[in-house]
Amino acid sequence: MGTTITAPRAEVLRDRYRYRSRLPDRLQELAGPVEGNLDLPLHIVWSGRTSYSLDRPKSRMTLYRTVLAEGLREDLVALLHHRLLTEQWPVLRRLISPYIGEVWEDAFPELLRTDPVDTTAA
Repeated sequence: MGTTITAPRAEVLRDRYRYRSRLPDRLQELAGPVEGNLDLPLHIVWSGRTSYSLDRPKSRMTLYRTVLAEGLREDLVALLHHRLLTEQWPVLRRLISPYIGEVWEDAFPELLRTDPVDTTAA
């Protein structure tokens, strides 16, 4: 009896591959800004809010969630910072698609060893 992949399973595999192909080789390649304001390009956020403050935890969390979901490899490297991603990961991982979270945690197990940060300020 042959093995077939059901449509939902095929979609999951395709999504995981799509996100995995965007990852940097190392977390330290994420060298984006750590403070100030950041405007996202239209290919990442095509409607609604486009400007975010890295100095405000909730705004920064929304920015990271958006870039993780919609950004290309070059966007991840230019817009995200490895320290901020690591610090936010315990909360951020609950706000993003499970596929995205699994792909990042598989590639960078050090993300699983971080303590939550306070995101209630500002």
